[in-house]
Amino acid sequence: MSYIINSHSTIITIPNQHKQKKPKKKTNTNKTSEMESATAAPTQQEFIFRSKLPDIPIPTHLPLHSYCFQNLPLFHDRPCLIDAETATTLTYADVHLATRRISAGLHSIGIRKGDVIMLVLRNCPEFALAFLGASRCGAPVTTANPFYTPAELAKQATATKTKLIITQSAYVEKFKEYLETNNNDVKIMCIDGSPEESQDTSVLHFSLLTNSNENDEPEVNITTDDLVAIPFSSGTSGLPKGVMLTHSNLVTTVAQLVDGENPHQYTHSEDVLLCVLPMFHIYALNSILLCGIRAGAAVLIVQKFEITTLMELIEKYRVTVASLVPPIVLAVVKSGDTHRYDLSSIRGVISGAAPMGMELQEAVKARLPHAILGQGYGMTEAGPLAISLAFAKEPFNVKSGACGSVVRNAEMKIVDTETGTSLPPNKPGEICIRGTKVMKGYLNDREATERTIDKEGWLHTGDIGYIDDDDELFIVDRLKELIKYKGYQVAPAELESLLIAHPNISDAAVVPLKDEVAGEVPVAFVVVFYKRINRVFFTESIPKAASGKILRKLYIYVWYNGNFIVALSYKDYNNTCICQDTNCSFQLVHIYNLT
Repeated sequence: MSYIINSHSTIITIPNQHKQKKPKKKTNTNKTSEMESATAAPTQQEFIFRSKLPDIPIPTHLPLHSYCFQNLPLFHDRPCLIDAETATTLTYADVHLATRRISAGLHSIGIRKGDVIMLVLRNCPEFALAFLGASRCGAPVTTANPFYTPAELAKQATATKTKLIITQSAYVEKFKEYLETNNNDVKIMCIDGSPEESQDTSVLHFSLLTNSNENDEPEVNITTDDLVAIPFSSGTSGLPKGVMLTHSNLVTTVAQLVDGENPHQYTHSEDVLLCVLPMFHIYALNSILLCGIRAGAAVLIVQKFEITTLMELIEKYRVTVASLVPPIVLAVVKSGDTHRYDLSSIRGVISGAAPMGMELQEAVKARLPHAILGQGYGMTEAGPLAISLAFAKEPFNVKSGACGSVVRNAEMKIVDTETGTSLPPNKPGEICIRGTKVMKGYLNDREATERTIDKEGWLHTGDIGYIDDDDELFIVDRLKELIKYKGYQVAPAELESLLIAHPNISDAAVVPLKDEVAGEVPVAFVVVFYKRINRVFFTESIPKAASGKILRKLYIYVWYNGNFIVALSYKDYNNTCICQDTNCSFQLVHIYNLT
């Protein structure tokens, strides 16, 4: 049998098709694909959760840029992008015209449909203009952190077969070796500096695009299955991989938040959205920039985070919605200057990218009592999966600690990590999501794609959580091994490969350590004959499975009586486990005094 958990948390029984020649009529309005057993084995229970909000029509037939500007006549002269650095404001008409010119300019320098453009930019209006201009001419965009090393940037550019790199002058040098090895196959362009002052004729200037004639824009046949973005993610494990996102994927993830009569994340044309999070990250790109443009809001683009400057900008521009990550939320709460600024314009604080603890939530409510506070949960591969319904136009009461309810037009289930069986409410397991929001797959990595998306279309997130009786999602652990440092994904395998490259290190394992400011920080265990540096610990061997996979979960590390205890399991000096259970089987491995 399949059990569909609908918006009122009632259970509806649906017989499997292979058991009934004439299936009974479904009584629920939320249509869900029936899950059939691969064999004629006994029927299996299937618990599927849907949004409390009704599904809505989503225009997935539209390319992303057409969808975002669909309501342009309503917002034509309203502010769209505000550059906090220069105090420059671009209206919706300005932005739309600029994207048309950029599309024409890209075509004039040889960029064609399917050619990849790499954006290596700090937060700036040019990021948004380039992204939407590329969408218009059918060129997928891959985004990268400008603070990546030259080797990391070269690896991503090579994997995506990048044709054009758009960056800032401060980062051009990082591509020198890569450009030399690729002859003239890859162009590089800067958004800053004057084209007249440039000494390097091989570096193009962004004005070449923005000064193009919009009437020269090419006619490009873009289908909903065409790629529009290729951000990189470590996925549920392993090294960074290109995530193939289609026009349909991003239209869906934006619509799920801001479309409909009662939007999940109510945003309107009077809103000013704070964009201090990096735009190369899917959180800011999807939930702030694209959602803001679709809703006709103004997006305040802040290049870098500095607490005093941030509060000044919130006061100056009367920011209404602040999408943040826990480290920034913590900085606001702990700042002794908060009372000096008028932050009363903020009606909503959305926290995502990493869990926000109960104590921090209470501290935010004390500092910003007029603002609605809630969390969201998502991933690069599928955009927002859940978000607090406190942000809906007609809000719901929500619980502290929950990261929201599943978004509309999607299905979620919780599965047992051992058996794969779907679980009922209040039972923790791996979170899975299904719908048109789910990525097309990982770039050039069918094996990783098949490990992540099963044959029924369920994307396995690698996160452990449960859905309670009120349809609210709680994250309790991570099955995947990624370290969340200030909202960024850090792949242990990537750090391990760097450590092992050192001639004096024969083996290494990297695990996360809880940190109040960063959320988590990497801790390395290395096999070496001498020296110990702060949080690098030396061990005789690294525990691994027969397959060679590092068994990171065997490591336990805690603070106890001023000491940092690192163990495969642990006991205190009296041979009694710290948990005070005399029957506990944990065994002490080592105690490091770091005081």
